[in-house]
Parts: sequence; C-alpha cells; structure tokens
Amino acid sequence: MTDLRTPPAPVASAAGPAPQTPRSFRSVLAAVTAGTILVAGLWSISSLDFTPTEFVDNWPHVTRFFERAMPIEFPGTGEIVTLTLLTLAIVVCGTLLAAVLSVPVALLAARNVGTGRLSVLLGRFLGLYSRAAPDIVLALVFASVLGNGPLPGILALGIHSVGMVSKLFAEAIEQIDEGPRRALRAAGAGPAQEFFSGILPQVTPSWIASVLHRSDINLRASAILGFVGVGGLGDLLDKYLGTLDYGAAIGVALILFLLCLVFEVLSSALRRSILAPARSPGIRRTAEGPADPRRRPWTSARIRGHVFAWSAVAVVAGSLWTAAGQARTSGVDFWANAGYAWGRMWPPALSETTQGKIGPALLETVQIALAATLLSLVPALVLGVLSARNVTPHPVVRTVSRGILVSVRAIPELILALLFIIMTGMGSTAGALALAVGGIGLLGRLAADSIEEVPPGPERALRAAGASRSQVFAAATFPLSLPALVSHTFYLFDSNLRGAVILGIVGGGGIGFMLLRAQSGDQHEMTALLLCVLALITVVEFLAMGARRAFR
Repeated sequence: MTDLRTPPAPVASAAGPAPQTPRSFRSVLAAVTAGTILVAGLWSISSLDFTPTEFVDNWPHVTRFFERAMPIEFPGTGEIVTLTLLTLAIVVCGTLLAAVLSVPVALLAARNVGTGRLSVLLGRFLGLYSRAAPDIVLALVFASVLGNGPLPGILALGIHSVGMVSKLFAEAIEQIDEGPRRALRAAGAGPAQEFFSGILPQVTPSWIASVLHRSDINLRASAILGFVGVGGLGDLLDKYLGTLDYGAAIGVALILFLLCLVFEVLSSALRRSILAPARSPGIRRTAEGPADPRRRPWTSARIRGHVFAWSAVAVVAGSLWTAAGQARTSGVDFWANAGYAWGRMWPPALSETTQGKIGPALLETVQIALAATLLSLVPALVLGVLSARNVTPHPVVRTVSRGILVSVRAIPELILALLFIIMTGMGSTAGALALAVGGIGLLGRLAADSIEEVPPGPERALRAAGASRSQVFAAATFPLSLPALVSHTFYLFDSNLRGAVILGIVGGGGIGFMLLRAQSGDQHEMTALLLCVLALITVVEFLAMGARRAFR
C-alpha cells in the first residue's frame, strides 16, 4: 500500500529528462519589448555624439560664463514678490481648472461608473488628447488668440493637466469599495447621490494628492511658459537672457529653484498627510453611556484638515484675484482675435524646405526622450532604493537620498537645459541631458514610493526564515515592485517626450525649435507642425500602452 505522505518518485524516461514547461507568450513578448527598448535607447544615446570626457574639456566654457555673469544680481524686493505671486497665481488657477475639468472626464473614463463602452472610450479619448499637446504648444495657440498675459498660461496648464489628473482620478474610481455604492442604490439613491455619498468620499484623498502632484509639475512648467509671453518669473528670465544680462538671469533662476524646492517640500508633506490612513478617534463614553456620535471631537487630524482646507481656499481666492487683475481680454476681443487667429493659422501648410526637415526633427525628438529616460534609469533606481524605508533602515542614508531627489526634482528643466547649452552648445545633447537629470528626481521618488508600498507579508516570511536584507530585496521586494517600476519608467518616457518638444524651443533640439520659428513667422506652418507633434505623441502613446500590457 502506498504511503500517501510520501510523494512518488519521478519516473525515468528512456528518452531523457522530461521537457521543461515552455515559456509563456507574455514572457517572450516582455523580453522582446524590453530588448527593443534597450537597443533603441542605446542607439539614441550614441546619436547624441557626446562623451563624458567632453564635460572636462568644456568646463572652461562654464567657468568663463560664470565669470562674465558675476556678480549675481537679484531684482528688487517688490518686483520679486509681484512676479512670484503672479507665477503662483498662474499655477494655482491652471491646476484648479484641471481639477474641475478632470472630474467629468474621469467619470466618463472609469469602467465601473461610465454608462457604457462608448462613454469609456470618449473619456479616455479626451484624457489622451488633452495631455498629448505639450503645454507650451497650447500656450502658443492661446497667445495667438488672447495675446500675452497670464490667461494663455492658465488655459494651457489647465487643459494639458486634465489628461494626467483625470487618468489618475479614473483609476482611483475603478478601485473603490463598491459596498457603499450598492447600499445607496438599494436604498433608492440616484446617480448623483451615489457619486457624492458613495464614490467621492473614497477618492477625494487620491484626487487631492494627484492635484498637488500636478501643481509641482505646473510650477516648473511655468518657467518656460514665460518665454512665450505668459508672464511671471519665466518672462523676466527670458528678458534677461535676451539682453545677455546673465548675472540677473542667474538671480531669477535661483529664485525659481528656491520656489520650486519649497513648493516640492510642502506639497510632498501634504500628500503624505492626505494619503496617510485615517485614525478613528472612537466613540467617547461618559457616565451616562456613549457620547452623541454627531459631536465629533477636535482631534489633531481634524484641526489639520480644517487648517489645510481654509488655507487652500485663501490661496485659490488670492490666485484668482491676482490673475484677474492681470487679464485684460474681454469677450468681444476674444471672438475678434479668435477669428483673426483662425484665419492666420488655418489651413495648415508646409513649405518644401520644412517638409524635408520635419521627419528628422521628429526622430530627433524621440531620440532625446529615449536617451534621457535610459540615462535616468540606473541613478534613479539606486536613489529610490536607498530612500525606501523597508530597504534602507539607516535614517541618515534615507534622508540624504531623499534630499538629493527633492533637490534635483526642484530644478526646472529650463534651467538645466540652459546650463547644458553652455557646456555642450545648442542641440539634442543639451535637451537630453537636462531631461535625464530632471528624470532622476521624478523616477527616483516614484521608485521609492513603489518599493515602500509592496505587501509586507513575503518580506516578513523571508526574514523569519533567516534571509539577509539583500536576499529579501532580491527575492521579494524588487519582484513585487517591478510592475510599478516598469509603469513609472514608461510614464517618465511619456513626460520626456513632451519635455523634448518644450526644451527644443530654448535650443534643446528636435521639433520644438521649428515650432518657435513658425510661431513668429508663418502661422499656417505652425499649425501643420502642431498636428505633426500630436500625431507623433499619439503613436508613441499607443505603442507605450501596448508595451505596458506586455509587462503585466
């Protein structure tokens, strides 16, 4: 009789060992996709025609530039305060516009809320094409209609941000607990009641955190929007660079950096506070029994929530008042300017000279984005791992690593591009290196968050079995966080593609420089170039979506 507790021995085969299970098609597809992206990235890096030794060779150019720029000059206190407030007003109003518009778009795009497949497709279409056009491109179009001032910047930042905020908001809606919503529906609640009572309370923290994250991005974007007449600190920086007053330009760049750094720290602290699990204060009891549950105690969390809410109201009100004071466009002017701009921009047309340059320029833009993403990958992952609490127990190492990520993230890509233009000259190399340095901060922070959010069960099991810290990371932490890391890397490439278009306007290579020249010249050609940029980003977006599916 066979002992059921003992597994039967494997039966030997005369033909040799049993064949191994073939790898799944998804694994092969993921390997092929990863190899293709790696080869394309290395090819893009080689196309930059720049070696690390050239940093040493070109360093005298940097030192001579700063010698000519010394001493650093700062604008007057009144001008700094006025322009800083205007910059913040543009960012806050643009982000607020995106926050409002993202709600209906996300409701259409969410599978568990939308009215059908057509609704989901419409919501995703709106989200995709709102983020497909770079904000600088939208600012150029709105400036043609509305003229210079903060309003084109607000509209550009708001419409472009809808794509990201609505996408994250729709994903949060799809992950809600359906229990409260079903209970409300069973009680006879309508769709509006289901949303405000069953969905909105669950997704509000995630929505606010996404809006805060987008405001960080918009603040850095506002620096380069000044180059098309939006106003604020970016406009002043453009003025000083145009007059070759480099000492004053460095002063404005330092103010921008400090502003972005403070904004990044405050925004990160608010996001952590909002996304932290809520602690229930419980029901207080008295000698007569439980206290009235309708009387909520003033806990520290409730006090912080009220302070945050009223501070947000004050900031929004001040930003709207500041932006309204600078906006001069009336309804009559808008429609008159819109008709005039439409006549100048439509139909799209390309000259024979431009037709021969547009293909190489679009390819160069993709190469810049690929090279920047690949150059960011290794340092971002290293700093992200060192910043994760569940991997690096030493607080000093975590603090230093996070400090590096925050500092790098706070530098606007415009300032990085100008610095690398000094070192390497105008072209794709400067744009790729600027995006690569900026990408380290973004990808490193996302990597740290993903590593910290892995389920703790497998890590604890390995530690209980006596595994070392490196074994726990290799066997549990890294494999569990890999899907999120892949998704974040594609997000960085998507961001770098739009950044390559933007930095081309300040000499970073690619299609952006052609857009800037067309904007000040042939508007019909600018429209054709805009359509080419939209087509490129759409194609890349769908290719990236297919690549993400391969890694799931």
